[in-house]
Amino acid sequence: MARDTLTGSRIRERRIILGMKQTELAQEAGISASYLNLIEHNRRRIGGKLLLDLADILGVEPSVLTEGAEAALIASLRVAALHARESGAEVDRLDEFAGRFPGWARLLADGQARIETLERSVEALSDRLAHDPHLADALHEMLSTVTSIRSTASILAEPGELDPEWRRRFHRNIHEDSARLAETSRAIASYLEAEDKAASESGTPQEEVDKLLEAADYHIAALDAGEGPEAVAGQLGAQLSAAARGLLVRSFTRYARDAAAMPLGKVLDAVVGTGTDPLALAQRFGTDPAQAMRRLATLPPNAPCGQVGLAICDASGVFTYRKPLPDFPIPRFGADCPLWPLFAALSRPMSVLSRALQSAGRQGGAVTAIAFAQPSGPPQINREPVFEAHMMIAPGMSRAGESAEEVGVTCRICLRRECPARREPSLLGDPIAG
Repeated sequence: MARDTLTGSRIRERRIILGMKQTELAQEAGISASYLNLIEHNRRRIGGKLLLDLADILGVEPSVLTEGAEAALIASLRVAALHARESGAEVDRLDEFAGRFPGWARLLADGQARIETLERSVEALSDRLAHDPHLADALHEMLSTVTSIRSTASILAEPGELDPEWRRRFHRNIHEDSARLAETSRAIASYLEAEDKAASESGTPQEEVDKLLEAADYHIAALDAGEGPEAVAGQLGAQLSAAARGLLVRSFTRYARDAAAMPLGKVLDAVVGTGTDPLALAQRFGTDPAQAMRRLATLPPNAPCGQVGLAICDASGVFTYRKPLPDFPIPRFGADCPLWPLFAALSRPMSVLSRALQSAGRQGGAVTAIAFAQPSGPPQINREPVFEAHMMIAPGMSRAGESAEEVGVTCRICLRRECPARREPSLLGDPIAG
């Protein structure tokens, strides 16, 4: 049912909320109860002075009665319905539902938002559990200790007499292993809770740098102002480990070179016309596409072209830079989706690849991924070049009518079925058709 034909339903719902009888509202509005009944059942259109009078009596703006629920609420309900296609939800009646039952509509929309937040948490935690080397070592030590305790306990549980000296040794071993197990458990708990602590307490040097860049929205104003990368790294990275500070200096040195070649003010003026097209931006400034991608990713949050994501990996596929988008997460520790054009670019260096992508099992918007690989240093005699790949992610699709390919974050949490690149089963249940 069209939005503007539900005005009567909204009048009725608002009247019921206020506890008014139909005759009371009709009397105050100066119309008959029978005519109001026809209006409330959407059998008579309403507008002009009568609409203004009813809105005033009901204590709402006229637009609330004529337009109904906000577009954002309708969009959230639509996403919830698409996530549960098997429910048979009447998508064509979403506006009617939101208009008649706004409280329930907001409850469902909030529930969908919470589900999406939990999905992102599962992705992040699964990423850490599967690929964090520090966590893997701690879990291995825990399992080894548990195995040792169980073996010792099984010996003590066997029938027959045991030499007192050996019994004391076994008891001592269980006590020592139990203490070590408790200490390992506390260490793992502290490590998993370290997301809210200083970055130096929670992960690899690269992860420390990632968190610092994320906290700065990936834009370092001091570098754009011309300050030295080492001085800026010393100020912002004072709490980082020595290894992380070294990576930060390297990252800021590249940032400073990009800022010198493509000054912030000129880039902000240019993107008004080029948008997030890295090729057009590179052509305007006489740079390569990779440098244009990095510059777009480090623009301030209020840039006129909007925000883009960026993933950079070395020739082994390990990330050296990651800026995810809400609709396109990027794992911290690798083992990501081999269908990403980022990795195809490594096999086709100096070629610009562009694909429309969508995260499998999600109903978020599609993105356009543009990938480019080039040597990471100057050419050397009799030496093979070492390539580095960039993949910029921009919201939306660049070509009309293009269909988005479903890709995952990592196989362990990907719902796509019949994928030729799948390495292992998904932890999230039966995959959906690819």
